[in-house]
Amino acid sequence: MAKEKVFAVFGLGTFGLEVCRVISEKGGKVIAVDYQIELIEKVKNMVTQAVLIDSTDEQSLKNAPIEDIDVAVVGIGQNIESSILTTAVLKNLGVPYIIARAASDIHGQVLKQVGATEVINIEIEEGKRLASKLISPDIIDKIYIGQNQILAEVMCSKSMIGKSVMALDLRKKLNVNIISIKHTSTKIDEMGNPVVENVVDFPSPSTIILKDDILVVVGREKDIDKLKEI
Repeated sequence: MAKEKVFAVFGLGTFGLEVCRVISEKGGKVIAVDYQIELIEKVKNMVTQAVLIDSTDEQSLKNAPIEDIDVAVVGIGQNIESSILTTAVLKNLGVPYIIARAASDIHGQVLKQVGATEVINIEIEEGKRLASKLISPDIIDKIYIGQNQILAEVMCSKSMIGKSVMALDLRKKLNVNIISIKHTSTKIDEMGNPVVENVVDFPSPSTIILKDDILVVVGREKDIDKLKEI
């Protein structure tokens, strides 16, 4: 039986609290760490364990229950010195995978140098997402999966409606693959209230694109951007 992963979140601001909440709701084991008692009180009933310590103090961390941590998330945002010191201490104590939040590119470079396995810059990522949404409102969401490949949810265009997957032939035209299609329909329940239902279909060549369908596609970002021209 595989060992259950243990996650630790350092810094319980808005970002850290949300990470704790989502992992806990999905059944994950979470250790929450912060030096502010009010934040520990806020999260203690949500997580597996809440620890009140200064994570920049190596001796304090040595005495904390971190020996079984598989993934550490350093969510400390504005206090750059604390985020760097915490990352360095966790690396020194042998935590195998450290994800650290950066406030800038330079901050991210330093975090990598002191031991972060992965660095995320929320401001930059959200800026990219907003810019993409503004320039391509038909693309609902996208995830970068490497080698300039993305997984994206795209609203079908008017010209796609009524056509089959085979007729669209996106793979040949744009080298874009349709993974699934989300159909949305509205039904009336027994109380007379409208109920919106979402059905995910794994399409065959004969599947017809319907009004308001959302296509889940994989391909290069520049090719997916051309879907609006189809």
